[in-house]
Amino acid sequence: MRTRHATLAGLLLLVLAVAVVGTACRGGDDKPAGTGGGRLAKTYDLSGASFTVGSKEFTEQLVLGHITILALEAAGADVDDEIGLEGSNVARQALQSGSIDMYWEYTGTAWITHLGEEEPIPDSQEQYEAVAARDLEQNGIRWLEPAPFTDTYALAVRAEAVEELGVRTLSDLGGLLQRDPGAATLCVGSEFSTRADGLPGLEHHYGYQFPAKNVALVQDAVVYSQVDKGEACNFGEVFTTDGRIVALDLVVLEDDKDFFPKFNPALNVRQNVFEKHSGLENLFDEIASALDEETITRLNSQVDVDGDLPEEVAERWLREEGLVS
Repeated sequence: MRTRHATLAGLLLLVLAVAVVGTACRGGDDKPAGTGGGRLAKTYDLSGASFTVGSKEFTEQLVLGHITILALEAAGADVDDEIGLEGSNVARQALQSGSIDMYWEYTGTAWITHLGEEEPIPDSQEQYEAVAARDLEQNGIRWLEPAPFTDTYALAVRAEAVEELGVRTLSDLGGLLQRDPGAATLCVGSEFSTRADGLPGLEHHYGYQFPAKNVALVQDAVVYSQVDKGEACNFGEVFTTDGRIVALDLVVLEDDKDFFPKFNPALNVRQNVFEKHSGLENLFDEIASALDEETITRLNSQVDVDGDLPEEVAERWLREEGLVS
């Protein structure tokens, strides 16, 4: 059972509905209807537990958020849905304030944005271990095991413009800015435009700067189509696991000076919540281990390219994996 910003009237109707249908809303093993019988329902028991799940607002986060909700419901928990929060800082503040109990965060984001470090750790496992230890000690946030995929920032260009612009690496952009600055146009989201591991840090690391008139601030979801059109911008900020990169035939520029941090996602849980429900660790270790780069790229593509809803994609994948039924 989940709620989202329920009104009092809605809650009363829900209580009446539960009273009327009784066990018809749950399977014989007291799991939510439609999710009983899978591996999670048979292995984990969170009956009586209540959680509030959050996420950021972009596609991958919405998919991960719905996977989390469905997994918890399959194990018998009640879940409040607060996914789709606007930006990393908002999601993080919601977790620290107790407005949500958990959400998926990326190691590089936490290290640079939330913990205030300036230099990422190149090795993914070492980066995860450093973030997990520091965040638990300083902030009481427990990092569960990370998924094996890394979804990092990158800059991309439409394939047909690569030869014309002569840019294949981030270093090549510096040459373009010198010889033809008007062609070095860039579309970015508002968060990327201010983050230390975004545009300001990239410019400092590579030793060049885009003229202000060359940078267009747009919604992250719009960047891909704008780069494909090549009108407002020739280059754009992308996430490396986004299915639109392949669908639109975009080319990711090589980060030849290793600026962008590793961004492995892991479910973040407030420590006081984790201590009450230690079974969360094994449950989400099983989920995280199945989310490799090919898988998450495919799931993202089903939303952004095929037009499926994130909750549909999440449920279908859980069923394919035998985790719910």
